[in-house]
Amino acid sequence: MKIGLFDHVEDGERPLATLFDERLTFVKAADEAGIYCLHVAEHHATPLNMVPVPGVYLAAVARATKRMRLGPLVYLLPLYSPLRLIEEICMLDHLSYGRLEVGVGRGVSPFELRYHKVEHDQSREIFIDAYNCISAGLITDQLSYAGPHFNYSNVPIALRPLQQPHPPFWYGSSNTIGSTWAGEQGLHFVTLGPMQTAKENIDAFKAAFAKRGRAAQPKAEFPGGAAIGVQRHIFVADSDAEAHRFAKPAMDIHLKNINWLRAKHGQTGLTSRLNVARGADYEACLADGTAISGSPETVRAEIERQVAELGVNYLLTYLFLGTMSLEQAMRSLKLFSTEVMPKLAHL
Repeated sequence: MKIGLFDHVEDGERPLATLFDERLTFVKAADEAGIYCLHVAEHHATPLNMVPVPGVYLAAVARATKRMRLGPLVYLLPLYSPLRLIEEICMLDHLSYGRLEVGVGRGVSPFELRYHKVEHDQSREIFIDAYNCISAGLITDQLSYAGPHFNYSNVPIALRPLQQPHPPFWYGSSNTIGSTWAGEQGLHFVTLGPMQTAKENIDAFKAAFAKRGRAAQPKAEFPGGAAIGVQRHIFVADSDAEAHRFAKPAMDIHLKNINWLRAKHGQTGLTSRLNVARGADYEACLADGTAISGSPETVRAEIERQVAELGVNYLLTYLFLGTMSLEQAMRSLKLFSTEVMPKLAHL
């Protein structure tokens, strides 16, 4: 099983330049620790995400690391010009010397989409059209494309990606509709949420993927050729009590940031894709499996239990969040990479 790293790069209640410096220090350490890939979220107009233009941040990460793969999880395709994003993908693939992994999605927040003049109910159709257009543009030197939202005729494509035919595509889904679509397309896949929700999404992906028969761009390092992952918030310390001490404030602030736009709009009961099932606080997240916290032995045992139940081959760890200090995150990473990761290799 491979181990990845996820990050929103949320507001840490310190200067943004300091936050960025700390994150680059952290990703260098993750690279040296053998983390497979760094995946960065894209959100807008919210303290949940201080890198709403992930490509700029990932360009810095590309030059701060040597082996770790990297990419957005996900680019919000309805918010982009396909032509501009084709160029960005190509640039990042070369800046990283072929380490780019391209996560794509429609956007979970109707508020964020609406700020950009995109209606949530139309976002899936726009996303699919953009995805098809970008896929076509990455493998040609002259793009002609006709879709319901994007149309191009004989546009020169001066940049080509380093990876051929193009960097692998990933899809992150919080529901069975998106999970099924990802399986049908043969994409690499990550989900999240409580155990039951995650299992439903993984099963939906696997069923659709089985009908397709193979990954669109197989990865030999994953059994079956496709990454099938789950995201988990993970806190590691020398003892369970110490882990809980720094994890609770970090997780509670993180949950507040996740709900920030909903609270701002007075729609905390919203029934939409934004209303992803999650615990209300740190204790609830421990209970539903979305957070794993404790000593190395406690964390390892819980990861093994979840992997066996969910049937994943990729664990997407979330190690640095909320207002955690760099020191806390580095210590947690050190314990995880030296005392937990080696014991997960057999999974």
